[in-house]
Amino acid sequence: MFVFRIDSGSGVPPYLQLVQQVRQAVLLGFLKHGDRLPLIREVAETVAINPNTVAKAYRQLEQEGLVTGRPGTGTFVNETPAATISPATYTSLQRGLETWLGRARAAGLDEQAINALFTAAVNQAKNENIA
Repeated sequence: MFVFRIDSGSGVPPYLQLVQQVRQAVLLGFLKHGDRLPLIREVAETVAINPNTVAKAYRQLEQEGLVTGRPGTGTFVNETPAATISPATYTSLQRGLETWLGRARAAGLDEQAINALFTAAVNQAKNENIA
């Protein structure tokens, strides 16, 4: 079963954290077509947020076409045209990123500096049509 996590210190509104987690889980193949998201009440109790916040996240996911709510049964992941990556590719990329993060920490970068460097690299890649 999919489990949500809320980082109260991130500065990102809780409903957006939920939305981002579902988007990422679908992209990475952790959530697949037909999988049921936890019930609104379950999420609210598990992460200690207002049920209306969870409902807002689920509504946004529905508007984006990622999920469909079925009254009385739950909210289910739709078939998505976006490509998902294979587990082997995911594992390989994750290991490479973990190695890079280790090197960045060894070089003395804190989390904020690592995020800034990563964001700059992504933006540069976009500008050069690499990503």
